[in-house]
Amino acid sequence: RNHVKGSVLATLLTLGAMQRLLLLLAAASSCTIVASDVNTYSHNLALRGGVLGLGRIGGFLRTASFGNLNSPNVIAPEGAVTTPHNIALRGGGEAVVFEEIRKLMEEEKLSESAIRAFKQAYEALVRGDDGMIAEMAITPAEDLPTLADVKTEVADDKVQKLLEKTVVMKLNGGLGTGMGLEKAKSLLSVKGEQSFLDLIASQVEWFAKNKGSVRQMFMNSFSTSADTKEALKGHPDIIKGDWEVVQNKVPKIDASTLRPAKFPPNPAKEWCPPGHGDLYPSLAGSGTLKKLLDAGVKYMFVSNSDNLGATLDLSLLNFFADSDKPFMMEVCERTPADKKGGHLAVRKQDGQLLLRESAQCAEEDEKAFQDVSKHKYFNTNNLWIRLDKLQEVIDKHDGVVPLPMIKNSKTVDPSDGDSTKVFQLETAMGAAIESFSGAGAIVVGRERFAPVKTCADLLRVRSDAYETTADSRLVLA
Repeated sequence: RNHVKGSVLATLLTLGAMQRLLLLLAAASSCTIVASDVNTYSHNLALRGGVLGLGRIGGFLRTASFGNLNSPNVIAPEGAVTTPHNIALRGGGEAVVFEEIRKLMEEEKLSESAIRAFKQAYEALVRGDDGMIAEMAITPAEDLPTLADVKTEVADDKVQKLLEKTVVMKLNGGLGTGMGLEKAKSLLSVKGEQSFLDLIASQVEWFAKNKGSVRQMFMNSFSTSADTKEALKGHPDIIKGDWEVVQNKVPKIDASTLRPAKFPPNPAKEWCPPGHGDLYPSLAGSGTLKKLLDAGVKYMFVSNSDNLGATLDLSLLNFFADSDKPFMMEVCERTPADKKGGHLAVRKQDGQLLLRESAQCAEEDEKAFQDVSKHKYFNTNNLWIRLDKLQEVIDKHDGVVPLPMIKNSKTVDPSDGDSTKVFQLETAMGAAIESFSGAGAIVVGRERFAPVKTCADLLRVRSDAYETTADSRLVLA
């Protein structure tokens, strides 16, 4: 060992200052802190920005996370080969901590797919990943096809063949807590006595009568499943068979220890929803993905239940099927009112489409991020997915779809700001666009994007500014 130390020292002494820096950074980027003290290791010390001129080394500096380098615990065991996810925490290390999390999730009967997906998010938290996407690493998404370009009359025989291979999925797990609700937002009345769910059911029934039957499913949460089934009992054809997938839940993480948060007065508050990126582990873990594939279902159209403009469009289905793309996102043109929201972009390295959210934008890139004439398109959360290609992505990545982790800082009891500070780890389903090689996007009009996120939105769609079409879509009058 002394011989190796001497050789390294001799090598360093013969190099110039910049060469020594490069050599040390290269060595640092291939090593990992494997026994960091939780009291000295900080998961949020990721270095950001300021070193763009150093190329790959700059990339390392922007994303690397370091503990206290003076700590005696920052020592790799002799002969250990480590990777970034091996960063350990005192008290057993990351692997032991996640085994604790795994046990909790297994006790709640959560699937292996759900556990692996959360492990991916938890490892990102421990590494200190900030998910930043630099402006210099992307180019604007341009020359996208539009719905007007592909609008066409699809022959009846082709329509029937396509519908036999299609399922429509409505995301219906939200409680509308931002609107002061404690039940499914989709139970709210929108027009007269008709709720979101009533209008969705009417859309399905109109489509079956005028175009052809198509499978309809809902992704509910534990909090919305029973209420949704009760609300739809007047539409028995919709809630028959495998009509729903139930969203998973994940443990809240104590911000100070990075361990599962505890709240003995109400253990239910130790859990939270994992975001709509949970669509993928929910489909896989419930066995629904396999059932759909076995039944010959190839195409899935996904949208939010509070977006009554997002119906199954045959021209879009036909275009998606003919394009042979694995994944297609409906996007709208950004306006100044949308400048703070996320946008679609193209990664320079490989030409892959991706989403960049505001939390992934460094301060120095904010002007470019908000330039709606440059980054022109935002995600509507209306997605078209090839289920066979989804299975390939899952198989390729050890049972998960790679998704950026979204870290929300909360308190374990949302009603008590003085309760334990926690992280709620979520993912977004649209971010999967960068996991599908050859994914595409299509520009649609605002008539396909009419979400209700606030009480003001609800009052707007209830007003005479909106009307209900014959096929139960909600459009501007």
